[in-house]
Amino acid sequence: MSTGNLQPTPDDRFTFGLWTVGWQARDPFGDPTRPALDPVEAVHRLADLGAYGVTFHDDDLIPFGSDAAVRRQHIDRFRSALDETGLVVPMMTTNLFTHPVFKEGALTANDRSVRRYAMRKVLHNLDLAAELGARTYVFWGGREGAEVDVAKDLPSALDRYREALDTLAQYVVDQGYGIRFAVEPKPNEPRGDIFLPTVGHALAFISTLEHADMVGVNPEVGHEQMSNLNFVHGIAQALWQGKLFHIDLNGQHGPKFDQDLVFGHGDLISAFGLVDLLENGGISGASPYDGPRHFDYKPLRTEDADGVWVSAAANMRTYLLLKERAHAFRADPEVQEALAMAGAGDLATPTLGSGESYQELLADSSAFEDFDAEARAVRGEGVVRIDQLMVEHLTGAR
Repeated sequence: MSTGNLQPTPDDRFTFGLWTVGWQARDPFGDPTRPALDPVEAVHRLADLGAYGVTFHDDDLIPFGSDAAVRRQHIDRFRSALDETGLVVPMMTTNLFTHPVFKEGALTANDRSVRRYAMRKVLHNLDLAAELGARTYVFWGGREGAEVDVAKDLPSALDRYREALDTLAQYVVDQGYGIRFAVEPKPNEPRGDIFLPTVGHALAFISTLEHADMVGVNPEVGHEQMSNLNFVHGIAQALWQGKLFHIDLNGQHGPKFDQDLVFGHGDLISAFGLVDLLENGGISGASPYDGPRHFDYKPLRTEDADGVWVSAAANMRTYLLLKERAHAFRADPEVQEALAMAGAGDLATPTLGSGESYQELLADSSAFEDFDAEARAVRGEGVVRIDQLMVEHLTGAR
């Protein structure tokens, strides 16, 4: 087994949120186990590890309620750290979930004044995103939902969600910022049920927007897997629709609370399939994902400050290991033979021939009248062999 070069570099486009390495490990049952982390230190430490960029919510960098002068001081310190290290800010987002004012919602709150405040907060921070060069702006509606369905007019809530994104997108267009939006789905937590809970819901919602062309998705591993959904399938559809604008990588042990484990420290086989899709484009070699590989994880509560950086490095090393294993898998002649015998590559061939319509299909007796379904049904597909070859590559046996 060759492990190649597992030292991350900015060319790998690995990014981390300030809220990830900066998580103090407070949970509903316990106080923090780590001290607060200065964002400037986070930038320098991530640069030392080989990261490409850093992302943040506005409140990660600037304490909520800061006046203009204090806000500028925090931004300038952060900008200096970026200039010193060469890290970039490819994505930014607004915190519309921590402060109690958002307890019933933000862009979809029943209270119109809260909705207007939330929109102004985003508008203010779109200016900052443009100033720092961010090309993607994420919308995670952590408080956009309900615990009691009849306490909220659900169709109107979706109207207000659409109104907000249409208005904010128009602002970006008018300012010439060149920023794209990415909706981040999640089924629950912190709300009992969150609007746009899955990739599919988000894609359907986006199709109704006035500026649908500039809005995509930012799926997260744990958010789909905590719904017992197949994350790789969701990413494939987002890529297929040209809507994978950003991605959040972490680990998750099935349908439970959002764990935010180190990438690959959950469903490792799914992580392998994901990296193979992102890097190789699957069997057909379709255009792979070319955006940042963003780690949205939380260092375990058991870890001290040093353990934070061990875990940050683990995300990147695991991704690079899986990337190397995925390339080796695709290059293996036995794998190629097994895939060919299974006919996996044939799916790229259109079912109808060039210029063929349903009339020609109806006239083709070999497609139905003369097709021997019983004979075809007894043929094995060879999928288990492919699965085993994948496991052997993943475990380093090949």
